[in-house]
Amino acid sequence: MSFADLLIHTCTIRRYTEGAVDAYGNPVKTWADYLVDQPCRLTSSSGREVTYDTQVVIADYRLFIAAVDITERDRVVISGKTYEVLLVEGYSDSAMHHLQCWMRIVR
Repeated sequence: MSFADLLIHTCTIRRYTEGAVDAYGNPVKTWADYLVDQPCRLTSSSGREVTYDTQVVIADYRLFIAAVDITERDRVVISGKTYEVLLVEGYSDSAMHHLQCWMRIVR
């Protein structure tokens, strides 16, 4: 079984965009679709402590995805649920094979 056969979900990677303002002219955080319909696999995790910004948070989910452009500032949407990317780890032999992203759900 190949790695691609294990990717049973699809996701949309949303990237933070700057420059959006609210009705009062204040900057607001917005995310725009960056990569759409990416094959992936989402699994729950028993939790892993991840340093995110200046705090330690618990990552409850892992995302396995091919080596694509994804960063800790992105969000991922799978089956209508939005997850915050906390840490991206790459796995390779001679070339980058795939990524494992530690995430938490956005409430």
